[in-house]
Amino acid sequence: MSEEGDDLDAWGEAMAEQAQSEAKAEAKTEAGDEAESVELDELKEKNTASDDGDTKLDTILDIPVTISMEVGRTNISIRNLLQLNQGSVVELDRVAGEPLDVLVNGTLIAHGEVVVINDKFGIRLTDVISQVERIKKLR
Repeated sequence: MSEEGDDLDAWGEAMAEQAQSEAKAEAKTEAGDEAESVELDELKEKNTASDDGDTKLDTILDIPVTISMEVGRTNISIRNLLQLNQGSVVELDRVAGEPLDVLVNGTLIAHGEVVVINDKFGIRLTDVISQVERIKKLR
């Protein structure tokens, strides 16, 4: 069998596996299994404007940042890029099930997994990079 035929068989198997997992998830939702709710402590604001750190922090709290989730990366030639069309498959450098990277303004801050809540995608953070490690990567 040709390599392209093997790729199509693997793709077909992956699509069938995804359909099965979606059917199981839908069955769980219909059975009443919802996402688990968690009680969170209420955040309390400090009204002490005398704290120099708080006033400095207040000046940057409204600055917008870009947060993105990265599934994976790959390098391809321009020739292969121009040959992509609907239905094309691009192989990434990640294994299925491996955590996604969470980036803020292009800087890695956490790893997480995809969740679906009310037909919308989200990400559950599984590992947050410490501030010390983030600063080390900047240098």
